[in-house]
Amino acid sequence: MSDSLVIIPTYNEKENIEKILTKTFSLSKKFDVLIVDDGSPDGTGDIVKSLQDKFEGLYIEERTGKLGLGTAYIHGFKWALNKNYDYVFEMDADFSHNPDDLERLYKACSLEGGDVAIGSRYLNGVNIVNWPMSRLLMSFFASKYVKFITKLPVNDSTAGFMCYKRSVLERISNTMLNTTKS
Repeated sequence: MSDSLVIIPTYNEKENIEKILTKTFSLSKKFDVLIVDDGSPDGTGDIVKSLQDKFEGLYIEERTGKLGLGTAYIHGFKWALNKNYDYVFEMDADFSHNPDDLERLYKACSLEGGDVAIGSRYLNGVNIVNWPMSRLLMSFFASKYVKFITKLPVNDSTAGFMCYKRSVLERISNTMLNTTKS
């Protein structure tokens, strides 16, 4: 078992899933991968299950119906905490995030002391592939708006490519549990 888990939510990703997994498992750093599939009618979940013999450290959690990206990550975070991973990543299956950058995010948290590392699409201009212009513009301007309103020193607040140290997820989990008890 690796110390790192990459959570990839899926819904109808049969075109990308094998390629993204092959790339992720080819990296020099060992990452485990959890696919959280929302009952993809295109058979994404079946493809993942067929690849589990090929890729050690590949797991799948299948959910019934399209429950959404946010709840998929929450499901994955809880799964990661229960399995004692030290570093937990979120990444899309459509190659809008470069799997090669997983190692850079890992180093930012494991060696350079970051609690959270963000794989920004807007660090050096705009770096996104496979997106329609409308989605790119919405993401770009949403990030600018959030930065302006919140004064956060983050250029890509809508990023879905991140690494969290376990301790961060534990603090979030504990905070949520404490606020729901009151």
